[in-house]
Amino acid sequence: MSTLIAEDLLLLLLDDDSGKLDATYLTPLLGGAVLLELAMAESLEVRKNGAWSSAKVHVLTDARQPSDPILVDALRTTGDKERTAQDLVNRLGKGLKETLLERLVERGIVAHQEDRVWGIFPRERWPAIDSSHEDVVRRQLAAALLEGARPEDRTAALIALLHAVSKAHRILADNHGIAARQIRSRAKEIADGEWAAKAVRDAVVSAQAAMTAATTAATTAAVTSG
Repeated sequence: MSTLIAEDLLLLLLDDDSGKLDATYLTPLLGGAVLLELAMAESLEVRKNGAWSSAKVHVLTDARQPSDPILVDALRTTGDKERTAQDLVNRLGKGLKETLLERLVERGIVAHQEDRVWGIFPRERWPAIDSSHEDVVRRQLAAALLEGARPEDRTAALIALLHAVSKAHRILADNHGIAARQIRSRAKEIADGEWAAKAVRDAVVSAQAAMTAATTAATTAAVTSG
């Protein structure tokens, strides 16, 4: 099954049984996943200009046109004008959750359920129907995070994104007695490692910085409003 990195992230953040979605900082996380996927496809590059959060993203002149419509739209948005990675992770991630969930429902991977809490507040859930692909992804993550295996580039990209929002130690059903701090340390080691070409590494670092900035801003706003 061919899935986007962003779709794999959604599956990891969904509770298979309850269908509840951990939506914390989801917009910049999914946007960062799309940005990283395009970089891995050699469609764009990040040019450093001072701090990573202000690095500019450029579509490569010889970029190959993606086949996935989500990536096609993302590449078009990226090429419209020069933007920072921080702008792009939020721009590319806006509304993406709904689009990806619809695709996962159409593929028979998750179901869409609607009900009301206490008969008043509307609630949506997406319990798993077919978790075979997700199980493979989790085994690959476990091998890298718990067993010290060298991850493939796609797995390393997932870990780098999860590490950026402090979730790498929370997505494994069984940590085999390994402490969360050890998993976080291993995730950081992978995220910072030389597992990808420079253009992709630049995109990883830039996306991580942009997501950190976005989540910090969201946290600050929540504290202020509270």
